[in-house]
Amino acid sequence: MQHRITNFAYVRPSINLFFALTFLLSTQTPEPFQPKPDPRFGAVESYYAPHIARQANIGWDRMIINWFARQPNGDDQWKVANEEKDRIAAAEKDGREIVALLMSTPHWATDGKPAVGVPRGLYLAVDNPGNLWANFVRRIVKEYKGRITHWIIWNEPDIAMEDFGAQFEGTVEDYYQLVKVAYLAAKETDPDAVIHLGGMTYWHDFVRGRPPYLKRFLDVALKDPTVYKNNFYFDVFTTHIYFRTETVADIISFYKQLMWQYGINKSIWLNETNAAPYDDPRYPANPLIRITMNQQAAFIIQATSLALAAGAERIAIYKLYDETGAAPGYESYGLYRTDGSPRPAAYAYRAVTTYFAHTQTAFISSQYDHHIVTLNRQDGITRVAWSRIGRETQITLYLGAGTRLYDHLGRELPIPYYGYTTLTLPAGDCEIGYGLCDVGGAPLILVETFTAPAPLPTGLPPLPTATPAP
Repeated sequence: MQHRITNFAYVRPSINLFFALTFLLSTQTPEPFQPKPDPRFGAVESYYAPHIARQANIGWDRMIINWFARQPNGDDQWKVANEEKDRIAAAEKDGREIVALLMSTPHWATDGKPAVGVPRGLYLAVDNPGNLWANFVRRIVKEYKGRITHWIIWNEPDIAMEDFGAQFEGTVEDYYQLVKVAYLAAKETDPDAVIHLGGMTYWHDFVRGRPPYLKRFLDVALKDPTVYKNNFYFDVFTTHIYFRTETVADIISFYKQLMWQYGINKSIWLNETNAAPYDDPRYPANPLIRITMNQQAAFIIQATSLALAAGAERIAIYKLYDETGAAPGYESYGLYRTDGSPRPAAYAYRAVTTYFAHTQTAFISSQYDHHIVTLNRQDGITRVAWSRIGRETQITLYLGAGTRLYDHLGRELPIPYYGYTTLTLPAGDCEIGYGLCDVGGAPLILVETFTAPAPLPTGLPPLPTATPAP
């Protein structure tokens, strides 16, 4: 779907007067910079390395709660792993919100395949003891009431059973009922509970020539006379988008417009995004889309800024940390390796959590050869620019006196002069000079701050000095 692009201009406030007044009126020594995580920027499974999540200023984390682990052998069981308690406590201490993903049917609770089967009694009334799924949802929401608010119902239900990675063998009607029961049971237990649809991949339907899973889900919902008074039985739509920068805004906009066609306006979360590299010598891979570690870092900046401009409420990188070593046939997505060493993408995401934090509105201005995303923050403006093609691209921007220039790894670059300045955007790493790259060139980040500029959080080893931008 063609993403509609709008040009955006802003009037720069006079910051010199602001600095003067701030200096004259200040009577106290400023406190050391203590960044607080912005809840919109997350990293999946940060709980495997909470000390790294703290350093990276991660705002939220997705934690899987497998039903079969809680009740492995019967409805009368309830097992809580100590590690789960520790993970939640560590996240709460650091100001990192936990979002729970509920999935995986126990063998005793389904007539289908364990883990992916449709729960037995799913179509019974929510208050019927025979509705095993309702019983589980009610109990888990009660356990974490006041500590976990957001609940994702299963994962990637749009992957058909004949495809690799399938996680739910039920029909679309079964999945609608699964969500409906979870919505009713959770809201009954905690009126503040927020119900998310399971993350949808988009491409599995596209490649198979099927109508989008969300459309099929909403068509099923319209047959239910109770759907309108119950807000379609979900609060947040969730999607997963990987590898190709240019698809991020397109897919988010597609889902937003699809929901509008059904008369609903839901928040959209990008719960998984990343581009696994093939050239890490410790984790060699041979994926269909060959992305270098430097491109992965560029993708993190590009995908996050495009998602904000397209209207995503929250974004999470899959994933923070590779908790297991390399294995044949598997791609390594972690910002950090198993030994805790950072890939370049870790520096890129640290720049995101610092310089994109507290964005209030976001706009995109595009030409055939480059994107510029403008993020209006509480304390200033961040602009992110990159070449979309395999050639260098020049742009001219007005740089105020409070502007600082960074590369895609967060290293500060010299600004030749303030006022209208021409910058050269590095070429994308793709074969066709004028064709759009899977991942654009390394972005430049311009941060205009109306107060003292925020330093990057500590915790990562220093990078070599950046090469000055032409």
